[in-house]
Amino acid sequence: MNGPSGRTDVPVKVPKGIHDGARIRVRGKGKEGRGGGPRGDLYVRVVVGPHPIFERSGKDLKVRVPVSFTEAALGAKISAPTLDGKVTLKIPAGTPGGKTFRVAGKGVETNNGVGDLLVTVDVDVPGSLSTEERQLLERLRDIEDDNPRSHLGV
Repeated sequence: MNGPSGRTDVPVKVPKGIHDGARIRVRGKGKEGRGGGPRGDLYVRVVVGPHPIFERSGKDLKVRVPVSFTEAALGAKISAPTLDGKVTLKIPAGTPGGKTFRVAGKGVETNNGVGDLLVTVDVDVPGSLSTEERQLLERLRDIEDDNPRSHLGV
């Protein structure tokens, strides 16, 4: 079937987990050979578009998941998205923002196996507080005796 500009549509089997920039060879679908020779091969360059949630690193997927200050400080069980649903992660008490957790076997499936899901937690600081939340945090600030900048000499 001819497409726009006289081009021919060619079905191409795209392997699962293919990476951006890969080439797929389609035998015998290229230009005709010189002097009536057999057709050459067609090479298709793969462009993998961005995903709205995940970033890819080889077979691994990366995702950033917000957690509240209290979840990070006290520990919590949170849900994180996967390509085929969600997983539950146990966030230990005292987890700092930027900490990455590895979930085995929840990355990209390729012919060479399945990658992992790398979940990085971001501590979400609320933009506004209720009166009660503000009072509780001010009380916490007043009783804290740890200086998180002490290692900087300030």
